[in-house]
Amino acid sequence: MNEKTEDLRRKRVGLRPIDGMDRKILGALVDNADISYAQLGEKVGLSPPAVHERVRRLKEAGTLVRSSAIVHGPAVGKPLLAFVHVDTKGWGKSSQLMQISNHPEVEEIHSVSGDTCMLLKVRTRDTHDLESLLAYLYAIPTVTATRTYVVLSTYLERTVQAEMTENWPDMETLAARFSGASPPEAA
Repeated sequence: MNEKTEDLRRKRVGLRPIDGMDRKILGALVDNADISYAQLGEKVGLSPPAVHERVRRLKEAGTLVRSSAIVHGPAVGKPLLAFVHVDTKGWGKSSQLMQISNHPEVEEIHSVSGDTCMLLKVRTRDTHDLESLLAYLYAIPTVTATRTYVVLSTYLERTVQAEMTENWPDMETLAARFSGASPPEAA
């Protein structure tokens, strides 16, 4: 694991629980990180100083990691989005493989379970650049295979959401919902 991930895991252990107001604040910041404390306070029903204090505590606790701009890939010449599964000999992460993070086309690197070792989210100018990135991966001695999934359309792409689903529907309700039948009556 890289040091950044290790640091996040250590911080997570000491996180204070967040309440509904924290979730509202985080949700508003996800929608617009440029919002002022006064506007944020109006949105969530707190005074600007109270919102400022909560945001400060969320940052100190490691819950609010940073604010960042979301850049539209095609607007910066990177319209091709793909996910690359990388198979390796032994444990997936190696210093050679992690050097791929030096390329700005690589947006995310994840160690995963399942039928692959690593999952990369990449955004390139065209298929030629994607092919070059794949050639780079295959030059790494521990890489044995890749599977690339080129995105045709994106229906949802977002950052981590603070809200949580508290009550997932049970299997009978789901089956009825998706089959068009009436949901079962509550007992």
